[in-house]
Amino acid sequence: MTLGNVSRVVAFGGGHGLAATLRALAALPVDITAVVGTGDDGGSSGRLREHLGVPPPGDLRMALVSLSERSSSLWARVMQHRFGGRGDVEGHALGNLLLAALWEETGDVVSGLDLLGGVLRARGRVLPNTLQPVVLVADVVDPESEGPAQEVRGQARVTTTRGTVASLRIEPEEPNECPQAVEAIVAADALVFGPGSWYTSVIVHLLVPGIAHAVLASSAPRILVLNASPQGGETEGFTADTYLRTWRELFPEQRLDVVLADPSSVGDRGALLEAARSLGARVHLADVLEGPGGPHDPELLGSALESLLQAVPAHPDSRGRVQG
Repeated sequence: MTLGNVSRVVAFGGGHGLAATLRALAALPVDITAVVGTGDDGGSSGRLREHLGVPPPGDLRMALVSLSERSSSLWARVMQHRFGGRGDVEGHALGNLLLAALWEETGDVVSGLDLLGGVLRARGRVLPNTLQPVVLVADVVDPESEGPAQEVRGQARVTTTRGTVASLRIEPEEPNECPQAVEAIVAADALVFGPGSWYTSVIVHLLVPGIAHAVLASSAPRILVLNASPQGGETEGFTADTYLRTWRELFPEQRLDVVLADPSSVGDRGALLEAARSLGARVHLADVLEGPGGPHDPELLGSALESLLQAVPAHPDSRGRVQG
């Protein structure tokens, strides 16, 4: 499958934002690999992570369902089914339990994901960025006080914490990156980031050294799908250009090539253009939302990504040959 010079796309993110991107890409003639973070410590995922020591399965499950050829079928709904009642099973999504069982049966995270992807006839592959759970740690400054930054530990707490994130890290600092994810990045013709929870789902991938090194070394264009609106807590008060300024502050060595944004989400276009230029990127405005403030419409997002991917020039692969 090819779209111009693009045949392989890697999408980074998590949760509902990544799900929208994957549904958009699934309609295009490209091979898709989703790379999902392993820092989630809330809800069903957090409980399974704590009790079984497995990577948090929730975002991985959602990505698989988003790529399923039968994403609106009974099977997809069953995968997303969350149990009520009381007791140990309360609040768990069935797909989370299935992934945990497959990991125990196979002894391998990637094999379990591939097996469930086969059952769902997923239009791509879903991989974790690391093979172990990680802890997200942020130093957060309260702009209304003169006190020192406060350490906030855990993705669930970082997501809801109000204030300015001054620094971000993971523990362990050098987790075991997923080798198949690194291989997919190296072979990719395009890399797509976002949308999604900014610190906890999108840029967190660049905190994993093996993933960050592969992205840095890649010559594939990087496309950032900008969030529709700020998120209460971690990005409260953000404007469109703030996302790019925080990217540059945290990862000055990581360039961007295209920033895709809906016009309704951009207040000061001049500030956005300047912030994009500081990262080596251009801004592409297109209607990609269901309405002002989001959520992203997979069909509209797919059309915008299609036009951007069609414009990707051929580039030498890792063996020095020209693709396309």
